[in-house]
Amino acid sequence: MREKRRNKTKSKTGLLVAILLLLIIIAGVLFVLKVWKNTEQNMGNAVTNNNTNEEPQVKPKQEPKTFAGNQRAIAIMIDNHKNAMPQASLLEADLVYEIIVEGGETRLMSVIKNKDIEKIGPIRSARHYFLDYALENDAVYVHFGQSPQAKSDIQTLAISDINGINESSKNFWRVSSRYAPHNAVTSTARLEAIIDREGYRTTSDKGSVLNYVAEEFDLEEKRKEPVEGQEQGEITNLANTVTIPYSDHNTVKYTYNEKTKTYTRYSRDTKQVDWDTQKEITTKNIIITKCKNTTLSDGSGKGRQTIDNIKKLDGYYITNGKYIPITCEKTSRSGKTVYKDLEGNEIKVNDGKTFIQICPIDSKISFK
Repeated sequence: MREKRRNKTKSKTGLLVAILLLLIIIAGVLFVLKVWKNTEQNMGNAVTNNNTNEEPQVKPKQEPKTFAGNQRAIAIMIDNHKNAMPQASLLEADLVYEIIVEGGETRLMSVIKNKDIEKIGPIRSARHYFLDYALENDAVYVHFGQSPQAKSDIQTLAISDINGINESSKNFWRVSSRYAPHNAVTSTARLEAIIDREGYRTTSDKGSVLNYVAEEFDLEEKRKEPVEGQEQGEITNLANTVTIPYSDHNTVKYTYNEKTKTYTRYSRDTKQVDWDTQKEITTKNIIITKCKNTTLSDGSGKGRQTIDNIKKLDGYYITNGKYIPITCEKTSRSGKTVYKDLEGNEIKVNDGKTFIQICPIDSKISFK
């Protein structure tokens, strides 16, 4: 009996030892598996990190928004007489040219692209030298009437033009709240319908006249001599106020807003605003070109002007509260004007609206 009990005890002890050994083996296998898994994960992370170092993500290059795309621009003659203010389309314009006309007055040419505008105007008649700037923008040219010189050049230069005076009142109409000739208006929808009817080209591969850049920048001081409007010995290129007289009774002024980094526009001491919204007209950039103008001897007695603009001219570029002197060179009527700093480099232009002021060569321009 005692022998049997001893044998049973030995059997139980052996079983317990076997179970204990099995548990130890299982624990060891699990430990090895865990170590192997961690090692594999670490190796994977190392590969990932190596790949990240070898192939860093490249940030997409920013592109300027002004004049983007290949849609053809539209250039529209805008009345700038005191009875024509406020105007419509200056708020939405990408680019606006201002040039002197008869009687010391000026007219504006609003250049728009990729816009939907319900009211544009008041629209006035063509002058032949504005065609040069419609051509350099490869734009469809819109006007309401024309001088004899403009009529001849439109035909000779094969301008894609829309003369509102020949259109129905559905396409161009006069508003009753103003008197003629300061009340003719249209819309981009009606202009696009006419362009389609006439079969004019609707795309362009010529790009912008100006060298727009997406990244904001400030101008550096490069002048060595004071200009008109500054005291002798004062060396500064600040342009918080820019004044451009076109005639004794017609002066343009811009004032800088440091918060918005834009300029508010004034004409004849009146702040210019949008016709319907009453929002003030602002611009990111101003380019001034000093250009000789003379009275035509056309026998009309109306004092119509011409300008001597196919050459290299002096001017200024203004943005973000500063200015630099530049040159403005146009080698043909259809060629793009190239704007360069005094070192001969084409200027970079901040992304945004630009007013190009082509003013009399003897204009007493001042900066403050």
